[in-house]
Amino acid sequence: MAEQRARGYADTLREILQQPTTWLGTADLLSQPQLREQLQAALVPRPSHIVLTGSGSSMYIGECLAPSLQLGLGIPAQAIAAGSLLTHWRSVLPPGAGLLISLARSGDSPESCGVVDRLLADAPDYRHLVITCNAAGKLATRYRDDSRVTVLVLDERTNDRSLVMTSSFTNLLLAGFGLVEREGGDAIAPVERLARNVRQVFDEQADALAAIAGSEFSNVVYLGSGGALGAAHECALKMLEMTGGAVVTVAETYLGLRHGPMSSLDDKTLVVGFLSPDPAVRAYELDLLRELSRKQLGLTRVLVGEGIPAEVLGPNDVAVELAGLDAMDDALPLLADVAVGQLLAFFRCLVLGGQPDTPSQGVLTRVVEHFPMHSGEA
Repeated sequence: MAEQRARGYADTLREILQQPTTWLGTADLLSQPQLREQLQAALVPRPSHIVLTGSGSSMYIGECLAPSLQLGLGIPAQAIAAGSLLTHWRSVLPPGAGLLISLARSGDSPESCGVVDRLLADAPDYRHLVITCNAAGKLATRYRDDSRVTVLVLDERTNDRSLVMTSSFTNLLLAGFGLVEREGGDAIAPVERLARNVRQVFDEQADALAAIAGSEFSNVVYLGSGGALGAAHECALKMLEMTGGAVVTVAETYLGLRHGPMSSLDDKTLVVGFLSPDPAVRAYELDLLRELSRKQLGLTRVLVGEGIPAEVLGPNDVAVELAGLDAMDDALPLLADVAVGQLLAFFRCLVLGGQPDTPSQGVLTRVVEHFPMHSGEA
């Protein structure tokens, strides 16, 4: 531990590796009857739509969640960045009696309470659900006496100390999935399967991912479909943050890559692909990977999913196989996708001589510095 602290990665490494254990804790929390009633009460009366909001990584949690919540609840759902709500809420917030879900690690960033304060005053038909990792944060404490706001606080272990969000991201994501009632009512067994899978990745494939991170790439393209685009955005941000911008990153859908971004792929490009467990979606994804092979685009690949065909893998590529994904809902594998992206960014940071706990050398802070709230019309 002393060596890890000296090299600047004690917090980040611990927080990445603790994720399977903390997921089980969050699943157990979500299974408690009182908590389930609290979450379901946030959906009564039934909202006309759901808006998920946050800043940075927290915004990408919303991107991961929106498709699953819309499918599982039958309520239109979309992610809108907290900054956009703060400056342009009149033009971007859907009108009516909606539910705003605020996602935050600390709950102390200026936008967090700024958005809730604004909408409580100016969009009173909205109800609010706050999901945060910090019991002492402003989001968790300011609205205790307001019946329009429901607050869910996760275990303190998920309140990452590192600058970058890792276990906080995946546990907030898992907590958001708790709004959807699972078929059969078992919220823990699927998470146990996922946790076993990811522990196995940590134990058996960390060396292969470290080797990829040490290869001669200068940019990374992350690919995901549906909610996995949110995972791709998050992994791109992790690589950008942990390398201080030394690695250029792009996040795109498989089908969207053809419409311009493919031009950025060269022999210095690492391609990271999150494969859908849905066979119809997977067919489109594999078509794109075959096209990249045919055009000889990209240096190496890291593909994450179940039953990855050998034909889309080169001799130096890494396949992260996750058994049993077809037995889960599409959303849970996103936690594994993100964990793989975290490891790649962590190892690349070390290769470049950086310190994962504080990679930006003072440019960024764990909680965004205070800035004033302005009340002018958007």
